[in-house]
Amino acid sequence: MSTVWAQGDYHRFATELIWHFGPELVADTGIERGMKVLDVAAGTGNVALRAAETGALVTATDITPEQLAIGRREAEARGLDIEWVEADAQALPFDDDAFDVVTSAAGAIFAPDHQAVARELRRVTRPRGTIGMINFTPEGLAADFFTIFAPYVPAGPSPTLWGSEPYVRQLFGGCELDLVRRDYVERVAGGPQGFADFYRETFGPAAAITDPQFARDLLAFAERADEGESDAELRFEYLRLLAHLPPA
Repeated sequence: MSTVWAQGDYHRFATELIWHFGPELVADTGIERGMKVLDVAAGTGNVALRAAETGALVTATDITPEQLAIGRREAEARGLDIEWVEADAQALPFDDDAFDVVTSAAGAIFAPDHQAVARELRRVTRPRGTIGMINFTPEGLAADFFTIFAPYVPAGPSPTLWGSEPYVRQLFGGCELDLVRRDYVERVAGGPQGFADFYRETFGPAAAITDPQFARDLLAFAERADEGESDAELRFEYLRLLAHLPPA
């Protein structure tokens, strides 16, 4: 899995399309100076960099070392002190109750064992702490997008299950949940073809597939979903999840 996400140029993908997730999740989880924060499946630091800017004590994990290396360089360039740890979201190498806030923005949803991920997020969060996630919904455009990959990658649970309210209530049973549906538009120059090319150049799972049929499938998806005129504009829905843990 880590080799897939090392393909393409994820930092370009994230900064051009989903970089707004970072400050949004930092604000919604109430991260502030002195808090111990863990960002899981951090990529190149979308949330972690913004959390560190508040003065929080931040640890960022990802399964892909190439992403961590980019994040580390970004942090150094900004004068931020972040601990970068290679780790699987399904088996985090941290003590129980170690963090005040644990976050993941469209990251941990891609790990295959959803139960293990939820268990680990809860385990490392202190009592009365907060887990904050941004998860694509099964009703939104992401569900159609991810079905394009099905013929080319091993089968597993859909990452969009994390955007189902009944599903996450089951995963985080016993927590007080604050769930809000939002959407955003991915804008890429060049219309549907530009969108398809951009994803194949930057998004690891797309860059890793060399079958020409996949390129045609991706273009067909972009043509169906495009709301723009000259540039491609595709609207995606997500669930912003806050899980507040009960007292000990």
